[in-house]
Amino acid sequence: MLNISNQHVIDEVWEHVPRQSRPELLRTYASRKLGRLLMVIGIVFIIILFLPWRQTIEGFGTLTALSPEDRPQNIQNQIAGRIEHWNVREGQFVRRGDTLLMLSEVKDEYFDPNLPQRLREQLAAKRGNVAAYQAKINATDQQIAALRATLEVQLESARNKVEQAENYLNSDRADLVAITNFYETSRARLLRYEEGYKNGLFSLTDIETRRLKLQEDLAKVTSQRNKVNSSIQNLANARIELANLRAKYGQDLAKANSDRSTAVASRETYEGEVAATRNKIANVAVRRDLYVVRAPQTGYIVRALKAGIGETIKEGESIATLQPEAPALAAEIYVRAMDVPLIQRGRTVRLQFEGFPAIQFSGWPSAAVGTFGGEVTVIDVVNSPGGKYRLLVRPTQPQRGDKPWPKQLRLGSGVQGWVILDSVPVWYEIWRQLNGFPPTLSKEPEVTPTKSDSGKATK
Repeated sequence: MLNISNQHVIDEVWEHVPRQSRPELLRTYASRKLGRLLMVIGIVFIIILFLPWRQTIEGFGTLTALSPEDRPQNIQNQIAGRIEHWNVREGQFVRRGDTLLMLSEVKDEYFDPNLPQRLREQLAAKRGNVAAYQAKINATDQQIAALRATLEVQLESARNKVEQAENYLNSDRADLVAITNFYETSRARLLRYEEGYKNGLFSLTDIETRRLKLQEDLAKVTSQRNKVNSSIQNLANARIELANLRAKYGQDLAKANSDRSTAVASRETYEGEVAATRNKIANVAVRRDLYVVRAPQTGYIVRALKAGIGETIKEGESIATLQPEAPALAAEIYVRAMDVPLIQRGRTVRLQFEGFPAIQFSGWPSAAVGTFGGEVTVIDVVNSPGGKYRLLVRPTQPQRGDKPWPKQLRLGSGVQGWVILDSVPVWYEIWRQLNGFPPTLSKEPEVTPTKSDSGKATK
């Protein structure tokens, strides 16, 4: 029945209903209202099940600097020393090159205040030694040249003597052949005279004359043979003299070359000492500059790690902590290993910083209040000691209705982040959570190569 009349009769009807029947009617009316309410709730629940839900990956971490040079650093001294004076206090702003503290020397080899002058004197003396040995090398070179020139003259003279002895020997041998031929001719004539004497053609005087002539020729042959032997001995002596001359001058040249090599070695030794002394002079100059510890970059002195005046510190020891000025902030959050394959560089992230109230709706990031936007910049390729993987999230340009990161943020503050993934129905998200499945993507994430990867690929 449609209730289209302005006159309500329900009160009059209710007055005519007996009192004992009124509770049953009330129960029937209430059950109908409850049924309708449950039906509306069911319809709303079914509608909600098909609403889009934004999947997210949650991570926790702290604020850090995107660039390593912007992160807090320990200032270290390069030399051992004794603290004489602090020029800064904790929390003070310093610029690059400002003096932080003064040191004094603790090594006895650098105590001498005139050490640079002493080293320059040593350098001058060693350079003098180098010049002296160079002069000795030049003199030895001249000596070697003179020995070689003399050797050439002596060798030429000895070769001439050898050649002269060979000529004498050849001449004596030729004379020996001629005299031997005369002797043979005299001998043949004597034989003919003896035959003619037997036949009465020659007298005994002729025979005796021929015999005397043969004896004279034999004596000449013997004398010439001795002369040839003497010439052979003279030739051998000339050759021995030539060999001795070569050996003698070879020994003198070897000694001169040995002296030259010794001088060269000594010169090289002193040149090395000159280089070492020059290096030590430069090191002393640099070391004296290191007595003043300066700020490596502009920033704030956070904490002094060494305090007392007169305290001795070792080389390479940390003396203070410096926070660089205006670091490029980034959120360092850690996510589970099962979620890392779903994240790639450039993914949108919503961040909630400690100290800034916020309400985050995981499935509807647009409805969140007090969160800030960012994007994934770095994904570690290895896990951290806790088994999770680190993400570096840098701020993005504020979108419509979004705000830039607060200026009051400080390094080390806690941060909670949600990496935004694809949209899925609510029923699917409920089913995934109940089964403990990881979030899903509509397609496989693309691997964005870094510059080093692309460089390797090019090679």
